[in-house]
Amino acid sequence: MHCTNSGQLGEDLVAQWLQSTGWIILHRRFSSRWGEIDIIAEYDGVTGKKQGSRGEYPTPDSHSATLTASRLPTPHSLLAFVEVKTRSSGSWDAGGRSAITPQKQAKISRTAGMFLAQYPEKADYSCRFDVAIVYCQRISKNLTGVTATQSALATSSAAGYKFKLQEYILAAFDSSIDNG
Repeated sequence: MHCTNSGQLGEDLVAQWLQSTGWIILHRRFSSRWGEIDIIAEYDGVTGKKQGSRGEYPTPDSHSATLTASRLPTPHSLLAFVEVKTRSSGSWDAGGRSAITPQKQAKISRTAGMFLAQYPEKADYSCRFDVAIVYCQRISKNLTGVTATQSALATSSAAGYKFKLQEYILAAFDSSIDNG
């Protein structure tokens, strides 16, 4: 891929989409000795928010929540540790899906544990590990005709490229977090 900063621009798109659906972005590129988590987001489950059809929190409605230092977790408080994979067409790793190896999952899990140890007030929140797949395509000035594309959850354009949030995978992998 020739798009400079494509990973960061893909993460920007996902963070904006999460915020538009009621999530609060707590951290971007949280690092520990174990690795990095692209986005850590919080959903507080306040009254009026909608749950998904299976009782999950896939895309809370667009009511925005405010971050306050004294907020206590509700029974529906949720943290999402989000891995963002930004890829161009024909990528070798199935659009980023096969890059989430068991080793990568373990690194993300350990890093999430470090986050919870650093922020013990979040320790009672339910946690899940999500994966966002972003497609990056160079914008052609010579585009003619009609092209059919799969609908995207969100799109943005930057630096001559178009970014599409193609898929947001809830609870993409299971892991137990040990923060003690």
